[in-house]
Amino acid sequence: MKSKKPLKSSPKPQSERDSSKKIATDQADIGERIQKVLSRGGVGSRREIERWIEEGRLKINGAPVALGARLKAGDVLLLNERVVRWEKFAQQPTRVLLYHKPTGEVVTRRDPEGRPVVFTQLPKLSTARWIAIGRLDINTSGLLLVTNNGELANRLMHPSSQVEREYAVRILGDVSDVTLERLKQGVELEDGKAKFDDINFAGGEGANKWFHVIVSEGRNRLVRRLWESQQVTVSRLIRLRYGPVVLPERLKTHSFYELTDKELALLFEFAGLEREQVEPAPAEKPEIKRHNFKKR
Repeated sequence: MKSKKPLKSSPKPQSERDSSKKIATDQADIGERIQKVLSRGGVGSRREIERWIEEGRLKINGAPVALGARLKAGDVLLLNERVVRWEKFAQQPTRVLLYHKPTGEVVTRRDPEGRPVVFTQLPKLSTARWIAIGRLDINTSGLLLVTNNGELANRLMHPSSQVEREYAVRILGDVSDVTLERLKQGVELEDGKAKFDDINFAGGEGANKWFHVIVSEGRNRLVRRLWESQQVTVSRLIRLRYGPVVLPERLKTHSFYELTDKELALLFEFAGLEREQVEPAPAEKPEIKRHNFKKR
């Protein structure tokens, strides 16, 4: 069914139209900080881009970029002497998708081994690109967040944020209370000490037991490595939650759900970021209606 046309608003006085036009023109003349533009497009975090500026790796119109530089319409931007089409990173409404990743898919744009990649399962963007908020290895399924907002992605992934990740883990055999306590206190791994913030038994009979665990780090294969450090075999691993976002119960593998405007507002608040002020673009209908989303 076709949507109804919106009601037309009363025309603004000529003075207001002239004022709005002048503000828009002034903003175009001033431009936008280069760090903000590139981080929004997922090129790098603001801190990384500032380092590139200090290292002389960025140029605008042939001249080295200084901290505080702004990009204006018509500027030619070079990164490591290669042109960056920064115009496609123009400010746009933030979108966040919850994707139910199955085992066997890899979180990358191209795989030299020809394995299926998650980004082929997502809707195409006319500008910018999807950025994965954290990764899941090929043998891990469950919740994967993707967004077109590089700054939001960086804030949710940065180690200083210590965003909780919750997993359902199926293990083989029994585990003693002593082992569980050791995993909560912390064990030494090859890349430093690590621990589970919480461990809860979630059922199971016979050889298979389920536990729900929480970690606040995004180190590679951390959950598996913690269990393996205690000679415990993980036979299945599913991410259930990332920060305040929970995997919807009815969301099937290979499917996605798009956060609503209210849910996005909660996620921005959780990340400590201000929501951008742009006109929202028409969003695709979510594939499911039911979901869970909680505020910290």
